[in-house]
Amino acid sequence: MGIKIRKGDTVQVIAGDDKGKVGRVLSVDEVKWRVVVEKINFIKRHTKPRKQGVQGGILEREAPIHISNVMLYDPKAQRGTRVGVRRLADGTRERFSRVSGETVGKA
Repeated sequence: MGIKIRKGDTVQVIAGDDKGKVGRVLSVDEVKWRVVVEKINFIKRHTKPRKQGVQGGILEREAPIHISNVMLYDPKAQRGTRVGVRRLADGTRERFSRVSGETVGKA
């Protein structure tokens, strides 16, 4: 089955503390089925400065979220949507929104 969410997609969080928030996918881990979403699921890391010029302290950054907790965001419908894959006449595949039927991008 493959992961239908890609880096750069806009997704909506459907479960957890950040439920309802919308953000852009920064990275996808296909082995662990996790995505990192911009400005969502922040964690605090206490870091020590390792070399000269690098600042230590408490840093906030995004933590990965399981892919089942996000849906592709459809701007036309203004809500999350499932993703379908259809084959075009020339043999290429494209992803589309199940809600509006609009093309999302190449599969």
